[in-house]
Amino acid sequence: MRRDSFVPLSILPRWRLALGHLPRLALGLVLSGSVLAQPDPPALPPLPALVGLALDNDSGLHSRRLDSRAVAQEVAMARARLRPQVSANAAYRMSDADNIYTRNPDEYPDADYAKRVSGRTRDSSWGLRLSQPLFDLERWRQVDKAGTQVDAATLEVAVAERDLALRVIDSYLDAYQASRKVGLLIAQREALVLQQRQAQRAYELGVGDRINLLESQSRLDQAIADQTAAESDMANAVSDLERLSGATLDFAPALIEPPQTLPLDPEPRPLNDLLALTAGNPQVELAARRQRVAEADTDLRHAARYPKVDLVLDYNDLDSDDPLRTSRDLSAGVEVDLPLYQGGYTTASIRQAELSALAGAAALDDEQRLAQQEVRKRLRGMQADQRQLQALQRSTESASLFLAAAQRGEALGLRDLVDVLDARSSLYDLRIRYVESVCAYLRDRAHLDAAIGGLDSASITALFSVLWRLERHDRALPPLG
Repeated sequence: MRRDSFVPLSILPRWRLALGHLPRLALGLVLSGSVLAQPDPPALPPLPALVGLALDNDSGLHSRRLDSRAVAQEVAMARARLRPQVSANAAYRMSDADNIYTRNPDEYPDADYAKRVSGRTRDSSWGLRLSQPLFDLERWRQVDKAGTQVDAATLEVAVAERDLALRVIDSYLDAYQASRKVGLLIAQREALVLQQRQAQRAYELGVGDRINLLESQSRLDQAIADQTAAESDMANAVSDLERLSGATLDFAPALIEPPQTLPLDPEPRPLNDLLALTAGNPQVELAARRQRVAEADTDLRHAARYPKVDLVLDYNDLDSDDPLRTSRDLSAGVEVDLPLYQGGYTTASIRQAELSALAGAAALDDEQRLAQQEVRKRLRGMQADQRQLQALQRSTESASLFLAAAQRGEALGLRDLVDVLDARSSLYDLRIRYVESVCAYLRDRAHLDAAIGGLDSASITALFSVLWRLERHDRALPPLG
């Protein structure tokens, strides 16, 4: 995933966290059959912008990018070893010698030999050395290996960006699902409170039984427990999302009414085409690149058996209080270095690289299998989610009709208020399951796109558009950038 493919971050407003207590829904809202959702639900934080913000905010990803830039210097370092190398040296020496001059001073009466006969001399020298590789296969192959290492490091950043985007999407869907579940549970809880009061009143008047009272109390207690768990899930998901994006977010609980249809078109591409696309999965590409690095390292170690030929130029200037030692030398030559025997080190090194290359091939095969399995898993999940959503849509419509019938029956005296409240509670249960199924579908969609290497700004915007239409199914998706 390319970082620059996401929506600019300037579009992200500063959202305020509002997870406090909501005002209790009015009793008329609970009993009314005409309004089942908030007319103007709170705006959702834009998912594409949050992903873009996370790509700039995450310190782990920043560290990976710096590591990639550091690895890129391997190419410059390898190429530098093919260019001329110039070095300078300087030295100052004092020596106290015992040799033929000091042992036979009478044989060297000339003044030129005075310091040599004394055995004590002081020398200062400096020199320059230039060497240019003429043939060094090991250094040339090091350049090839460095290039593959840079490619692997770049892919590591791409994998980290994709994984971060998936974490943001998962956290976003968790926060959305929990917030809408809380909103529906609040409304359901109000209905169950009235149902429990009605059952209690009927029991006290002697027209109801204790079983209905206990059942209504049990359902109310379960709704309270579910609401508490959903609020905790919402707080945790929002906290994770804020940590990843660095933004303060608002996922206020809200009631929603599922639209007649959602743009959840079935995946048009056949399974075999999707499996072929896994070659573009960044994780698979990274495994392939790492295998190439291992193969390049094998070639590099084989090159250690070849001779090295260098052109060498030397200049040395020696100044000594022994005039016979003072000199200036300039030399040029060709040096050949051929390793003959190193105790078996070269053979063991080559074998080690060959085994690493075999391990890389096995790792590549494993990543390909994992990516293909992920495609199969997510595709089956999407198909199951769509079938479940279709069934829940029909169930919701039937539950809405049943609620309307119960309300008419209650108005005509054929049904009591408990039946109306029970129908409404069941309708809320179906809507909760509907929201969960939509989020499950979107999660499978995102992971499928990631498995085939297609998770980009367009696909993330498409995910967000589904949630937008679920919230505001009568409005078009606003421009995101």
